[in-house]
Amino acid sequence: MAKDLEAALAAVGPQLRALRHKRDITLTQLAETTGISVSTLSRLESGSRRPTLELLLPLAEAYQVTLDELVDAPETGDPRIRQRPIERNGHTYVPLTRRPGGVQAFKQIIPPTPADCGLEQQTHEGYEWLYVLSGRVRLLLGDHDIILTAGEAAEFDTRLPHLVLNPGDEPAEILSLFGPQGERVHLRARPRPTPGPA
Repeated sequence: MAKDLEAALAAVGPQLRALRHKRDITLTQLAETTGISVSTLSRLESGSRRPTLELLLPLAEAYQVTLDELVDAPETGDPRIRQRPIERNGHTYVPLTRRPGGVQAFKQIIPPTPADCGLEQQTHEGYEWLYVLSGRVRLLLGDHDIILTAGEAAEFDTRLPHLVLNPGDEPAEILSLFGPQGERVHLRARPRPTPGPA
C-alpha cells in the first residue's frame, strides 16, 4: 500500500507538467491563477517537492480536474476508462471520458423524483446534450414540459432555465454531454440562477 502511494505521488509531477503544457500556460501564469509561487510549482513538477492537499486543491481547480485525476498514474496506452462514479444530490454520474477542458461524457442514473420535490429550474453557462438509455425523463426547459423515452435525445443551451426529472417508478439512465462550464456546474458546485432581464 505504501509503495502504491509513493508511486502515485511520484507520478504527480509529470502529470502536472503534462497538464500545463497541454493548456499552453507558463509557470508564471499558473502561479498568478493559483497563488502558488513559481519555485514551488517548478519543484512540484520536477518531483523535488512532495505534493500536499493544500497545493493540489488549487491546481485541480485551475486545471478543472478532480484530485483523483491529478494523482492518477500517467497513461499506459490502455483505452479503458476507470473513473469512479460521482454521487450528487441522489444522482449518480459515471464519467465516460477522461480528457479535461473539453466536452465531457457521463452516464447519469436518475432516481425516481419524489412527488413533493420542488420544480425550480436552474441556469448556468454552457450547453448540454442528453440521450435517454432507459426509463423516462421529464425535461423542464423554460415554458416547455417534455417527456423523453428510451432512444430520444435533447440538446439545449443551459442559460435557459432547465430541470431534468424522473417521473417513473424505476431509475432512468441517460447519456449526457457537457461543455466545460456545464460539467463543472453539475459535478463540482451547485448551480446559481442567473438574474433575468430587468
